Amino acid sequence: QVQLVESGGGLVQAGGSLRLSCVASGRTFSTHVMAWFRQAPGKEREFVAAIKWIGDVTSYTDSVKGRFTISRDNAKNTVYLQMNALKPEDTAVYYCAATTRFYLGLPELSPGGMDYWGKGTLVTVSA
Repeated sequence: QVQLVESGGGLVQAGGSLRLSCVASGRTFSTHVMAWFRQAPGKEREFVAAIKWIGDVTSYTDSVKGRFTISRDNAKNTVYLQMNALKPEDTAVYYCAATTRFYLGLPELSPGGMDYWGKGTLVTVSA
C-alpha cells in the first residue's frame, strides 16, 4: 500500500552533518504522519522526529532537539532529516515510518503505532 525508501546514511565524524531522505510511494494520501526512528546496537527502536504531511506541526525527541530538523517536500513525496552536530551516540540504523492514524498534535510516537516502515539506512558517527 505504501512503500518507504531511506537514503543518505553513511560514516561521519563527530560534529559533522548528514541529511537523510525518505521517499514515499503508493497510497501516500492515506498516511497523515511521517516519522523517523532509530535503533542502535543492543537497544530498542526509539522515536526521533515526526512531521505531518499537512501543517507545520513537528515533534522531536529531547536528545536531538536543536540538532536535527525534519522537513518535507509534498510534491516529491519526500521527508528529510537534517542531522547536524552529530555525536557518537547518534550511531544507529535510521528508519522512516508512516502512520494512517490521525493526531491533533504530535506527541512522541511509538514504533507500534506505525503502519509502514522503510528498510533503514545506517548512520555511523565516529569519535
